[in-house]
Amino acid sequence: MATTQRRAGVYGKAGNLSRPSSAAIYGRWYDLRVDSGRARAYFDHNATTPVDPEVIAGVAATMRDEFGNASSVHHFGQRAKARLEEAREQLAALIGASPAELVFTSGGTEADNFAIRGVAEALEPLGRRHLVTTAIEHEAVLTTMRALERRGWRVTRVNPDRSGVVSAEALEAALAPDTALLSLMHANNEVGTLQPVAACAAVARSRGVLVHTDAVQSVGKVPVDVRDLDVDLLTLSGHKFYGPKGVGALWIRRGTRLLATMTGGKQERSRRAGTENVPGIVGLGIAAHLAATRLEEDGAAQTVLRDVLEQGVLAAVAETHVNGQGQARVPNTTNIGFAGIEAESLLIALDLEGFAVSTGSACSSGTLEPSHVLKAMGLSLHDTQNALRLSVGRHTTRDQVDRLIAALPAITERLRALTDRRAAIPGADRRPA
Repeated sequence: MATTQRRAGVYGKAGNLSRPSSAAIYGRWYDLRVDSGRARAYFDHNATTPVDPEVIAGVAATMRDEFGNASSVHHFGQRAKARLEEAREQLAALIGASPAELVFTSGGTEADNFAIRGVAEALEPLGRRHLVTTAIEHEAVLTTMRALERRGWRVTRVNPDRSGVVSAEALEAALAPDTALLSLMHANNEVGTLQPVAACAAVARSRGVLVHTDAVQSVGKVPVDVRDLDVDLLTLSGHKFYGPKGVGALWIRRGTRLLATMTGGKQERSRRAGTENVPGIVGLGIAAHLAATRLEEDGAAQTVLRDVLEQGVLAAVAETHVNGQGQARVPNTTNIGFAGIEAESLLIALDLEGFAVSTGSACSSGTLEPSHVLKAMGLSLHDTQNALRLSVGRHTTRDQVDRLIAALPAITERLRALTDRRAAIPGADRRPA
């Protein structure tokens, strides 16, 4: 049964909110985890996370009770504005920022576009038409860079080493006198490696270059402080840490030269036009508050599960390897290669057995192209196509990990046998199954 209670700092200062029980909120999601008697396990938290029950309750209450336009000066508008600003404070606390430096967006992709295009266009009149990034960025960054390249900007893409880490020295060598921006992700979405953002930012800023980091895969998983990273712009997205989809933010260091890319009204201090998504932003704020309180606990638990998963798979399945192993990584992510098997076939086989996994970024799913991240790391063509990304989360259990490990030997043996049979047929497709 629903209970009514005041949750200051989480549900807000506006008053009592009705909070349904976790079981009621998660009921439908739990139902989806059982299909024809088979329990399903979710190992794709880097694609998205289930929305936390407290977030759902806060979003629902805001949609019901705080329907005003946050730009309106009357009572209803000011109530909505108060909730929006409380969420801004909660999010700022998570990343060590000033609330006034945060601009709410529709998600990580918009924030990346805002950062890159905004800086490029602001500094273009000064003749600074060179941009530097890495070859392992999310498509939101890479595609935006390609779009600017077509308009005349020069773009340099720096490769990582074989472990998936880009060095500050390599990025420094890519800088030019007319470089406007360095865009470097904090955590890679496929292999989980953490990039040396602070070291790279120090080099770039000493040369007068602005620095943007896409921290979509790190915020809520590891401690993130914008002052320690020493960047000028930082992107984050709510649905990666148990918040709602369709809402994110761009942190902009005070004084950074940036042109607005979304024009219209004067919302977000004239930096991002459009009526604010108050319920979504409230959900983002609650998710940020919960992440801050659970960061250490979640990180420790997920590190244990990830390590058990890695060690179990390597021991149970022959000819497997971990991509990015030995480097600092987010605690929930592993990327494992399975020799002789096409990752897409393995993904489908595991899904049929009740395990949701990924071959890489969900934003690039459906493509037959090899992983651009693994390719940039210097892996062979086959090794760029045989890797699975497994990402655990707040609700992953040891039993689910053990069941996945137990299921893999028979599945991989079957797929490798299929590959061997294909290879024995003259003229047959020799690709792994």
